[in-house]
Amino acid sequence: MSTFRAIRIDKLDKGTAAAFVDFDESEFMEGDVTVRVTHSTLNYKDGLAITGKSPVVRRFPMIPGIDFSGVVEASASPAFKRGDAVVLTGFGVGEQHLGGFAQKARVKSEWLVPLPAGLSAAQAMAIGTAGFTAQLCVLALEKHGAKPADGPVLVTGAAGGVGSIAVALLKKAGWHVIASTGRPEEADYLKRIGADEIIARRELSEPARPLGKERWAAAVDSVGSHTLANVLAQTKYRGAVAACGLAQGMDLPATVAPFILRGVSLLGVDSVQCPKDERLVAWQRLARDLDKKLLETMTTHVPFARTMDVAQEIVAGKVRGRIVIDME
Repeated sequence: MSTFRAIRIDKLDKGTAAAFVDFDESEFMEGDVTVRVTHSTLNYKDGLAITGKSPVVRRFPMIPGIDFSGVVEASASPAFKRGDAVVLTGFGVGEQHLGGFAQKARVKSEWLVPLPAGLSAAQAMAIGTAGFTAQLCVLALEKHGAKPADGPVLVTGAAGGVGSIAVALLKKAGWHVIASTGRPEEADYLKRIGADEIIARRELSEPARPLGKERWAAAVDSVGSHTLANVLAQTKYRGAVAACGLAQGMDLPATVAPFILRGVSLLGVDSVQCPKDERLVAWQRLARDLDKKLLETMTTHVPFARTMDVAQEIVAGKVRGRIVIDME
């Protein structure tokens, strides 16, 4: 067996510790496909895992990194062969199964999807779990029947990974996009990627009234808590909100008023266990609909060696858009 470079998180008597190590293939977990990882991406959850700010890691030792792209090196599955370009997001990778912050990964073939035509491995990770989740939110709103003619769409946490790509996708689909952010200095960035209006996070982050003025026909929320309660209270009659995150908190201090008086729908979006047929549709839509030049403007590329430094920055709220980790 050979070794490869990886970030390993170990459990200590108090807390955890992350370090770069030479990881031996003999320590791989169960899987029928081995991938040479070329790119990964840094998500907020990865930052929490590396810094130990939140107990997201469920097994030790653990290689963090909840998504990656790369090339199949060996396969015992008929679904993939050596040389195939692949993408992985979700399924507990980086939390319960050794993840993507390594030069190699061994995973189950059913977790992988082929790299869509029209996307490079780096672009797939510029999209990553965040962009994949944003696309699932857009698909959920479409399935509900929401359309641009109904009125504006709101995106909360708009300067973050999910929010940035949601703004771009919704603008491309013809929506009037209202972007909510707590970082006013990102106004130019948000307008550049598709926001038509920008509102301050504080407008939505305080305790909500049961109902407010109807302001948007649809919304993508990655924040939760009071913010989601306010979003629901201000959604138009028969509107829909796709909820996919908990940046403010996992509580929902709301009332039933938006649901029983305005017929508002709350659409839960999960990207971790999403079925493969839906994954394929989402990735094909991303390859087709997302402006690649615009994607590049919201992406920062960093070498693998800087991953732990940038993890500190993302947890501190100093990162916008997407972070691609170049593993090679």
